[in-house]
Amino acid sequence: MGFARYLTLVWPGMPWLWLRGSFAGLVLAVSFALALDVAVFTTWIWSELVDFRLSLAVWTATAIVWLIATASAVTGFPPPIPHGRDAATDALFVKARDAYLARDWLAAETKLRTLLDLSPTDGEAQLLLGTLLRRVGRLDEAAAAFETLSRSDAGAQWLPAIARELERIASARRPAADGDQATLPMTRDPGGPAQETAAQERAA
Repeated sequence: MGFARYLTLVWPGMPWLWLRGSFAGLVLAVSFALALDVAVFTTWIWSELVDFRLSLAVWTATAIVWLIATASAVTGFPPPIPHGRDAATDALFVKARDAYLARDWLAAETKLRTLLDLSPTDGEAQLLLGTLLRRVGRLDEAAAAFETLSRSDAGAQWLPAIARELERIASARRPAADGDQATLPMTRDPGGPAQETAAQERAA
């Protein structure tokens, strides 16, 4: 797998497109493909219609783009996506969880997003972030986060918790019945991520 990762350096833009799904990587990869096509056509297919100097200039420009893009990719090659947590990411998750339980929403979200930048496949962190978004009333973002997690391998073990969270979001979106107020996103509710309810009761 490590060797296959480095093979992406052969095509400009491919490291970021293949390994990170980057839109900028897609643009660069397609642009290089078009430049290479033009160079091939002007050399072997339209050779009688295109001056040799123009064809040489196209090849030179294509080679320069390849060299610059490859050098840039080598210096900023995306590292492998980690699976599981190391000591640093585990400590960051603990801080994010503690901030969440203390209802410090901003600090918790900041730490969770930093953690997910370092470990994008951390399902527990994604679950906690989605729950936080629900509790602060950002229901659309929360629903999108849970649905994305449910479709990923990282979310397989969290499917029951995801289903409960999506039910809570649906309940929060329903209008109040019989004059009762709908459940507010930031009120205390049962369930949630692991350790949420017990920790909240102890803090009460």
